[in-house]
Amino acid sequence: MTRGPINLKIVADRLDLVTACLADLRRLPTGSLEEFRSDWRNPAAAESELRRAIEAILDVARHLLARAFGIGALEYREVAKLAGENNLVTDIRLRERFLAIAGFRNRLTHMYSDVTSEELFGIVRDGLGDLENLAEELRATAGRLASRHA
Repeated sequence: MTRGPINLKIVADRLDLVTACLADLRRLPTGSLEEFRSDWRNPAAAESELRRAIEAILDVARHLLARAFGIGALEYREVAKLAGENNLVTDIRLRERFLAIAGFRNRLTHMYSDVTSEELFGIVRDGLGDLENLAEELRATAGRLASRHA
């Protein structure tokens, strides 16, 4: 893969999508599992919005790997791994979470019948901060890499 300039518009657009998805997820009811399940649309919305947010974050990481380092990675879990190895994500705990998040995206896509409403509820209630932190770190990294490669 050939290195090239970081397209900050692509990065901003994808990370703005993450912000919008997180806002939608935070509007879902999280007072109790029963409340979350009371409308069948809540778990469906959670699943869709989580997948979109995760894929947008992974697409940003893939773009940064390709443009700044000339690394092509097709599989999302590999993108998360390489993002850590190449310091796109510098926080060690967040690197580990990124790998888990990429794995969860694969479950959402390929083993969707195994993802439970309880699991979705727990993520919406307690796990959105990791996505937000990843988006913030990738936004800062993109700016840093763009100025370095300008």
